[in-house]
Amino acid sequence: MASDMRPPNSKKGGVPSHARVSDQACHDKFQSCDGDGKPSRAAVNGVSVKENHGTCSSNPDHAGAVLVDGAKGSIAQSGHVDSADYDCAGCLHGENGSPMACDLQQESDRDQAGHTLDDLFFFDDEEEDDIDWEPSARIVENRWFCTNCTMPNMDEVTHCQNCNDHKGSEVLAGYDVFQASFAQAALISADTALPPGSTAIGFDEQMLLHSEVEIKPNPHPERPNRLRAIAASLAAAGIFPSKCALVPPREITKKELLMVHTSDHVESVEQTKNMLYSYFTSDTYANKESARAAKLAAGLCADLASLIVSGRVNNGFALVRPPGHHAGVKQAMGFCLHNNAAVAALAAQKAGAKKVLIVDWDVHHGNGTQEIFEGNKSVLYISLHRHEDGNFYPGTGAAHEVGVLDGQGFSVNIPWSCGGVGDDDYIFAFQHVVLPIAAEFAPDITIVSAGFDAARGDPLGCCDVTPAGYSQMTSMLTTCSEGRLLIILEGGYNLRSISSSATEVVKVLLGDGPCYGKGAAAPSKEGMQTVLQVLEIQQQYWPVLVPILASLQAQQGLALSKYGPAKSAHGIETGVLFKQPLRKTFVAECWETFVLECAP
Repeated sequence: MASDMRPPNSKKGGVPSHARVSDQACHDKFQSCDGDGKPSRAAVNGVSVKENHGTCSSNPDHAGAVLVDGAKGSIAQSGHVDSADYDCAGCLHGENGSPMACDLQQESDRDQAGHTLDDLFFFDDEEEDDIDWEPSARIVENRWFCTNCTMPNMDEVTHCQNCNDHKGSEVLAGYDVFQASFAQAALISADTALPPGSTAIGFDEQMLLHSEVEIKPNPHPERPNRLRAIAASLAAAGIFPSKCALVPPREITKKELLMVHTSDHVESVEQTKNMLYSYFTSDTYANKESARAAKLAAGLCADLASLIVSGRVNNGFALVRPPGHHAGVKQAMGFCLHNNAAVAALAAQKAGAKKVLIVDWDVHHGNGTQEIFEGNKSVLYISLHRHEDGNFYPGTGAAHEVGVLDGQGFSVNIPWSCGGVGDDDYIFAFQHVVLPIAAEFAPDITIVSAGFDAARGDPLGCCDVTPAGYSQMTSMLTTCSEGRLLIILEGGYNLRSISSSATEVVKVLLGDGPCYGKGAAAPSKEGMQTVLQVLEIQQQYWPVLVPILASLQAQQGLALSKYGPAKSAHGIETGVLFKQPLRKTFVAECWETFVLECAP
């Protein structure tokens, strides 16, 4: 049974710390990195996201949701303003967490200069004199936005300063070839004879219709081109649809959704089909096609899980959007509408799986998935994510969040303390935490919430995982649940990074060996400290971790004379198995201060 995790617009008090989206990080998911490697707060709809509440209205004439007939209106359930909560962007929410009308003409908070998405995309050094200036009205001059990563660049620059992609590059070249092949592909039916060890893929072009309709001064990172880029890459590699079975699209039923979400949540998403555009949070948009896209995504994930558990296919990849792991019991947030991984887990159990493992390697903590299953010992949730003491979106996922009631020990959080985390840190955590716990749990199916926003060059994640790293993690997970593995796309906003990473992952599903070098992973100092912290906390629930922690502590002691003792937050000496400093990427400008701080 999921706990009553309140949405990010909740007031402080009465909410367990393990279940609350932090005040520092709840503003929205539109965060990049400032000069010290920390996330910057964002502005969406041209509205600065502020600590204080903006000007909101329940008057339909000033609503943030636009009805299909062109009249503005609210998509909230019936209710009174005095029973509503304000979210961090100053928008009214009803008691069910669904969005109410919000006046977009809020005042700009000039005190937030350098810490909003608007400052990220319009990086002028001079301070503005006009305090009444509207961010949404600023004219875009002498700028171009990178097709690959959406980041802004000055006109005289020919290559993106974030991802190094050329200004005129065709990152989506090849999607037309995929479309032609996809149109001829045969769908799996009940009578389809599939060869042993088949890999199935779930995809439907109707999910491309989910997009941000309102014209903004900057592109939204969660965009339809994410699916196009991955599909084109799979087609270019000769993988999809030629080598994979294609699952027929199906909209998830309301009955299935109600096993995960409240009726109010399901209804609030469904209502968006009557509006040209609407917003659940300042950065979680919907248009009139979004409800269908979200139901298709969830339906494909559920059917893939059922096919894998039944043995008809060996594994699968859900090429779906909108993503889902931030969607909780009663709220949509973080670009997510319905929780696809949670729906798939319950579909797997309905098909016969007794125990389900969910591994979430998205750079953001899957607060929604944890909330849904944190009291359920039949579903083990393991997440690796940036956390930074709750300052990285969504602020949840600290190591001490282990689940509640019967589910204690079945939420395992590996919270990185900084950005720049790369392959070695992830592989080290897999070797010493993820795989030992998974082996002891012995799941019947493994589901991966596969966000690729920890990939090198991602504009929001600012980490350093490579396609080879994702390939190796996938290969390691094939040892769990006898190879029954479902990969579900979550985040990832650099088109080249997500397409190359997803392609390497699917190659592993098809039986190719992972593309990685042999040898022990050498984590960073921060990575080692995080792993030791997690082992110290989780060893009381998973005895297999006791000798692993003792071994690492012993190795730490052997090297103290060389490296000198360093204390983690839990008093564990560190300093041996890591390499210093973290490797810098081509977004190294984000990490200058960070690297200096980490240097010995």
